[in-house]
Amino acid sequence: MKILIVNTFDREGGASKAAYRLFDALNDAGEECYMLVQKKTLPDNKIFTPAGRMEKILFSFRNRLEQIPLKMYKKETKTPFSTAWVGNPKIKEMIDNINPDIVHLHWINGSMLKVEDLIEIKKPIVWTLHDMWAFTGGCHYDEGCGAYNDVCSKCKILHSNYENDLSRKIFERKRKIYEKLDLTIVGLSKWITECSKNSTLLKKKNHINLPNPINTNIFKPLNKKNLRNLWNLPNDKKLVLFGMAGAENDTRKGYHFLLEAIKKLNREKIELVSFGSSIYPKQKIPGYKIHHMGILHDDISLVTLYNCADVTVVPSLQENLSNMIMESLACGTPVVAFDIGGNGDMVEHHINGYLAKAYDIKNLAEGIEWIIYHKNYEAFCHNAREKTLNEFSYKIVAKKYIKLYKDILDERK
Repeated sequence: MKILIVNTFDREGGASKAAYRLFDALNDAGEECYMLVQKKTLPDNKIFTPAGRMEKILFSFRNRLEQIPLKMYKKETKTPFSTAWVGNPKIKEMIDNINPDIVHLHWINGSMLKVEDLIEIKKPIVWTLHDMWAFTGGCHYDEGCGAYNDVCSKCKILHSNYENDLSRKIFERKRKIYEKLDLTIVGLSKWITECSKNSTLLKKKNHINLPNPINTNIFKPLNKKNLRNLWNLPNDKKLVLFGMAGAENDTRKGYHFLLEAIKKLNREKIELVSFGSSIYPKQKIPGYKIHHMGILHDDISLVTLYNCADVTVVPSLQENLSNMIMESLACGTPVVAFDIGGNGDMVEHHINGYLAKAYDIKNLAEGIEWIIYHKNYEAFCHNAREKTLNEFSYKIVAKKYIKLYKDILDERK
């Protein structure tokens, strides 16, 4: 088989990481797999992108065009919203030239493909849902709105009160195109799979729940004491790790819930470690020392930092299949998160982490202390590692995707 993975970026953002890891896992398994991206940063000759200086200029220009319809709305929420009314014509040409057996779409926003471009892809299409955009009127997460189960309008994300607003127009564009497409939808979590199955736009399509893979030869347990010395972190404190990427601007990340939960912890024995943003957390937490590590640009840095922590906290209010949770568990570091979205696909309550009651700040704080002070803490670390080895490793996940591709091609014969 010749497989083509299509994603806007190769390493920028969570969806890109996940798409690249699948590309890497499939090649490790001996398949002929390529990646097509709008913006390339990795020096891999199996990753293709439209070349030339002019293309970089056009990429920026198309992104600005993409945002023009949003200027009509206040859009008070920080949840991303994509119109997909501008695409790059070279992407369609390159798909034809590569001539794969399977076209596997991932995150295709950022003016890479417009909805109407999909009808021109003549090969079988698999589409992985990294967020909710494929079945909504433009938002990437619906903030609990649920309108996609009927028809999008009066969009909460756009702060709109109009029936025939931008979300309705995009919804109808998608409906018109999707009716003509034979799509196989991959939901990374059980949660998003069920959301898509119940959606107006995608409920008639074939669905399968398959996760991202992770390279467990890279993300693995290492010596905690040595790595704390490397990062200049204390060995006599419990370290609580959390991510800061978009945390202070995007309410979906749940950072404000984490701040309140941390205030309830035992301050004498705990220090905080944050990463993912170049900006030091604006809201300092009285009584706590925060070690802010900034943006980490490579997997090795991530691995060493996860191994320094006693627990990783992911307080998201809506989440699909978190890379951060999977990475932490693979390194043998237990995770505390709200029991929402796809978190329960990875975090097993009282086994490799703690699933706090949704949006319950007190329970989130209790979960952090329950994990880091528990007499069976080492067992949680072992269970975290075993979970990823048994369910998310390259070999196991790649095998499932290969079977999916073969089944689709067999049906086309």
